[in-house]
Amino acid sequence: MTIKNTFLQRRTILAVSALSLAFGALPAQAQSTIQIKHASGSTTVPLNPKKVVVLDATTLDNLAALNVSVAGVPTMSTTAKPLPRQLARYNSAQKVGTLFEPDYEKIFGLKPDLIIVGGRSQAKYAELARIAPTLDMTVERTRLLDSAKANVTTLGNLFGKQARAKELTTKLDASIATLKTRAANAGTGLIILTTGGKMSAYGPGSRFGILHDSFGIKPAVGKLDTSNHGQAISFEFIQKTNPDWLFVIDRDAAIGREGASAAKFLDNELVRQSNAWKNKQVVYLDGFNWYTLGGAGITALQENVDQLSKALGARTGR
Repeated sequence: MTIKNTFLQRRTILAVSALSLAFGALPAQAQSTIQIKHASGSTTVPLNPKKVVVLDATTLDNLAALNVSVAGVPTMSTTAKPLPRQLARYNSAQKVGTLFEPDYEKIFGLKPDLIIVGGRSQAKYAELARIAPTLDMTVERTRLLDSAKANVTTLGNLFGKQARAKELTTKLDASIATLKTRAANAGTGLIILTTGGKMSAYGPGSRFGILHDSFGIKPAVGKLDTSNHGQAISFEFIQKTNPDWLFVIDRDAAIGREGASAAKFLDNELVRQSNAWKNKQVVYLDGFNWYTLGGAGITALQENVDQLSKALGARTGR
């Protein structure tokens, strides 16, 4: 055998060995990633990623419930207060901007395996996707409950928390069934948001429409503006609509802004004439759960359902 042939033989053996190693690695590689469809497309991400940056409050709620660690989180209030109780485990995580404006330099410096956006940060998806694989977990407002549960299931699959995700969604379904039974005989309800001395009402199909669409509370008004800011209303509107139940979200309290509380704002002659006020059926909802989390995190959903079910149950006796 000539020196030339020996060289060619060795090169061929090396090439075949390299191909064998490459093909042999394919099954393991296929098992280490997952293709996820999301609100802004479809992305291949590593299974059980170790360093995760989250710029969506709802996703943080879900990950906390699933007991998943996070490396980077946004600040969520105008006063930079510590995160609320269900997200307290992330207080020591690196702050990487706000829900609206990511700090790209800090995020790049963390070298994340995965970035998750949603809701208020959805518009930044394309820029963040240049840094690392990025998922957009924005919920679909017209099918909020199904979309929210699907997100929990997706995250459970991604982080190896399938059993926990199933446990959480099963419990939520059972609680909603109880709430709907109580809502059937509770009368009409109106959900409003107060902020800066103004208020808006929301009905079916709106950002807070889950109250009617999935929880079964009869709307006091048949049709309201379904835009993100709802329909601006006055005290006279509440008097004339005369809901049996008034559900109130105090936005200023939710974002840490100082101002008159919703309870003081609503305490006036016109609102006092409504059935809700006269029968002590004004429920002040958890602003962080409803407004900041959009009522779509699994813990927020469970707490919202429990609060409503308790309030209705106390009055209906069921």
